[in-house]
Amino acid sequence: MRIVREGWPFVLGFLAVSGLCLGAAAFFQNGILSGLGGLSLLAAGFCAYFFRDPSRIIPEGERLLLSPAYGKILEIVEGRDPIATGPVWVLRIFLSVFDPHLQRSPVAGRVKRIEYKKGKFLDARDPKAPFENEQNRIEIVPDSGVPALVVTQIAGLIARRIVCWVKEGQNVQAGERIGLIRFGSQVDVVMPKTARLRVKQGDFVTAGDTVLADL
Repeated sequence: MRIVREGWPFVLGFLAVSGLCLGAAAFFQNGILSGLGGLSLLAAGFCAYFFRDPSRIIPEGERLLLSPAYGKILEIVEGRDPIATGPVWVLRIFLSVFDPHLQRSPVAGRVKRIEYKKGKFLDARDPKAPFENEQNRIEIVPDSGVPALVVTQIAGLIARRIVCWVKEGQNVQAGERIGLIRFGSQVDVVMPKTARLRVKQGDFVTAGDTVLADL
């Protein structure tokens, strides 16, 4: 199991604290230090689990729209977005603290624009979160010639850091790793209204291998 590089400082940091506490506890025969060492060890294990990067077999197909995130679909609604002149589908995915938190590109294409917006840190399940929370918007123009798509990384109540691994003008492959959100969050996907959906509200999806729609 691979661990993303942003997770190693947390894992190694908690392991170091655990080692120091357990060593001191053994020397001084101190139960409090022993407990702190045990808690730090558990924290290191949780961070390794949280920052895991499961391997994926990427489905083949130019017009497949893959899930950019792991989690549960909160809703799929018709909406409006600057990316299109007409209505679009907006699909929202909730990532709990037990889901891997890296994001993958839903299609092969070119990153047209990246826009970071400061904001609040409401719970990711709050209906106002997609509009008011801190977020990073990634517009991608697919190689297949279909209209542009949007993947938006949205911070949550606990998630306070959004990491983006791609740049404007960069070419990406379907399923390629594009970013990370730390500790509980939401990822939105904006797609053309002509897309044929393959999923529904309440479904659990995994990044890079669940097909959300046919474009």
